[in-house]
Amino acid sequence: MNKGSYLSLVHFVTFLILIISIACGNTIVVEAQKCKPSGKIKGKKPPKDQCSPGDECCKEGKFYTTYKCSPPVSGHTKAILTINNFDKGGDGGGPSECSGKYYHNSVPVVALSTGWYSKGRRCFENITIHGNGRTVKAMVVDECDSGRGCDSQHAYLPPCQNNIVDASEAVWKALHVPKKDWGWLEIFWSD
Repeated sequence: MNKGSYLSLVHFVTFLILIISIACGNTIVVEAQKCKPSGKIKGKKPPKDQCSPGDECCKEGKFYTTYKCSPPVSGHTKAILTINNFDKGGDGGGPSECSGKYYHNSVPVVALSTGWYSKGRRCFENITIHGNGRTVKAMVVDECDSGRGCDSQHAYLPPCQNNIVDASEAVWKALHVPKKDWGWLEIFWSD
């Protein structure tokens, strides 16, 4: 191969690498922009004594945004930590999607928003949660449904936002969050 052919090949390969890099970069941007609302549902008035005290149940006639996706997962995925009672009779509604069982509040378990739950692909996987200057591992046992809500199956609660890690008391305790502050916390999580 002569010097001119070699340089042409190097330029071609460099150009090809540049095109692939741009394409991959654009794919990442498109992926990040993909998660848009999938619709809305209209709230119905919960039957008497069906809304757990302290819960923000659906309001009759109010529209709630639904999602089928969640923001892209990275090694440092930003999320909102909320609290859930996975025990029988707790505010989580029925048993967990992954096992069909209930979990005591002393067990570090979570429900992930629909997109992150990924149709059960993360069931029984441990995720690492970083918040309040601490880290804790918790097992995925349920979905925090971002696509449906305001019915008996969802304890008359609105659909979850698409960026929720809904955690048991054990997770909040492990993060050393004062009990008076339980309910909402900005966190990061990873697989």
